[in-house]
Formats: sequence, structure tokens, C-alpha cells
Amino acid sequence: MSAIREFIDVDRAPADVYAYLTDPSHLPEWQVSAVKAEPLDEGPVRPGSRVKVTRRVGNREIPMTMEFDALDPPYRWDLHGVEGPVRPRTHGSIEPLDDGRRSRVTIEIDFEGRGLGKVLVPLVVRPQVRKELPKNEQLLKERLEQMRP
Repeated sequence: MSAIREFIDVDRAPADVYAYLTDPSHLPEWQVSAVKAEPLDEGPVRPGSRVKVTRRVGNREIPMTMEFDALDPPYRWDLHGVEGPVRPRTHGSIEPLDDGRRSRVTIEIDFEGRGLGKVLVPLVVRPQVRKELPKNEQLLKERLEQMRP
């Protein structure tokens, strides 16, 4: 199956958008299913940095560890799940618009299912993410545009 991909235009400069998106503490502010996000490494986020993300799936809270693969400020970031039956792989990009005054944010998510995850990905995970990702991007836009530059 192909990755789930959504984009949204935001009235903020790419550097502002990138800083917000790659700061794990903001994750629960703009992702509907994210309950909390805790960095597992000291210092600024870099390739190899890990984050424990707890997500609400139905009436359960499920922790997962994500690892940043690549960071290209202020244009791209990649991260993937490193444990569990469902391992997301996320690619994000930020394209400058209007001479860098605005940004187009594209988020692309795919999944690797292992064990029970092979069943969960097509039946539960993909439908939930297809429904949630546009909401997440709208929340992201609202949060970023409410912040003062």
C-alpha cells in the first residue's frame, strides 16, 4: 500500500514551522491521538534522537518509541518507530511560499506491521490515520498561526 500523504499551507516562515514540528513537546498540541511525548535523549533533537510517544487508540494508551533518522532544517525531517507490532515511518517537508513568509507542510506516513501488526495496519491503523492526519494538519496550522513570530 502507498503512504498516506497530506499537505497544508501555514502563514508562518519555514524556520518557525520546522522548530515547532521537530520539538517533541509540541506533539500533543497538534496530534489528536498523542497524549504525551517525552524525549529519551538529552539536548536538541538530532539524527538518532529518540522520543517516547504515548497515543490513545480507542480507550487504551499505547506507548511507542520513535527515532529521528534525518533532519534538514528548515525543510525536512524523517522518523520511524523502533519497536512494537506497528512501526510508522514519517517523512515531513516544508516548502517556502511567498518569499519565505508562508510555508506548505507535507506529512507522509507509511507503516510496517510485524506479527499482529500485519493485521492491524490495514484494518485499524491506516483508516484511523487517514481520518486523523487532515485534522492534525489543521490543528498544526491553527497553533502555528496563533503563535506570535
